[in-house]
Amino acid sequence: MNVYIGLDVSLRSVAMCVVDLKGAIVEELNLPCEVESIASHIEAADYQVERIGFEAGAMSQMLFHGLTAKGFDTVCMEARQVAAALSAMRNKTDKTDARGIAHILRAGWYNPVHMKSRESHDIKALLAARKAILNKCIDLENEIRGLFKAFGIRLPSHVSRLRFDEKVRPIIEADEALAFALLPMLDVRGALYDTYRLMEQRVIVVSRHDPVCKLLMTAPGIGPITALSFKAAVDDPTRFNSSRLVGAHFGLTPRRFQSGEMDNPGRISRAGDKDVRATLYNAANSLLLRSTRPSSLKTWGLRLIRTKGTRRARIAVARKLAVILHRMWVTNTPFKAEGTA
Repeated sequence: MNVYIGLDVSLRSVAMCVVDLKGAIVEELNLPCEVESIASHIEAADYQVERIGFEAGAMSQMLFHGLTAKGFDTVCMEARQVAAALSAMRNKTDKTDARGIAHILRAGWYNPVHMKSRESHDIKALLAARKAILNKCIDLENEIRGLFKAFGIRLPSHVSRLRFDEKVRPIIEADEALAFALLPMLDVRGALYDTYRLMEQRVIVVSRHDPVCKLLMTAPGIGPITALSFKAAVDDPTRFNSSRLVGAHFGLTPRRFQSGEMDNPGRISRAGDKDVRATLYNAANSLLLRSTRPSSLKTWGLRLIRTKGTRRARIAVARKLAVILHRMWVTNTPFKAEGTA
């Protein structure tokens, strides 16, 4: 029997719904969220599986590569589109969600999600760990600043992260009560900052030894963080038919609502990876305000600042940078200062 199988995936269990080619329900059950459990049940039932589908989520990477390795035609579907389709159902349970996913799969009304390589996830883990350590370090600095205010101590608004301990420690050690309460926090902050610097060096080493990152960093404003973030998020540049699609993929193109005589362009969609969008925005800011390298891209961006304002110019340059970086990667061509805008 030829069937479509919809999976509603949670952390430890999977709701499975099997439907035939006409949409009739063949089987519904719950299984452990393990590739072996799912594959062994399907093989024991002797189904002729047309396709297995589930929406994107935390466990989708493991299931996709595991079921694909077992020989099944597996697809991971865009979560927002699946959620919109399932919202029409009266009740929301794991069972009904699996049923809805199976019918979406049978109808073909879905957008498949690109499943990234192990290398991309390794890079993403490195960047996420670096960012998490930095955020905790900033949280402790802000907590110390806030506690100081109760004693009338106001630190300068701009204290470099490298010199924070040097500025704060003498103030804390001068008061016995403050030293008793805050020195452990300052010591933890110092250990975190040392770890952050180590992670920063690892990011730099990885980017310098990666040929794609070295190529991307020939563009002005693009540093190791932006290059690694872009590479990990794109993963396979050939999955985009046009470089212009990359800006929309990272949410840097305006939303649009058009119906009849109404046509309202809105703000940028902010879809996709927000970390990549933030790094591209920072790269655009660096290119416009800090970089001394002349290029037609910078000239174009500075002209936009005069006509559209700084914020819109940064977003436009970030979108243009995403397109240029993708084209550089596809053609294996370094950045050219002229003819890029």
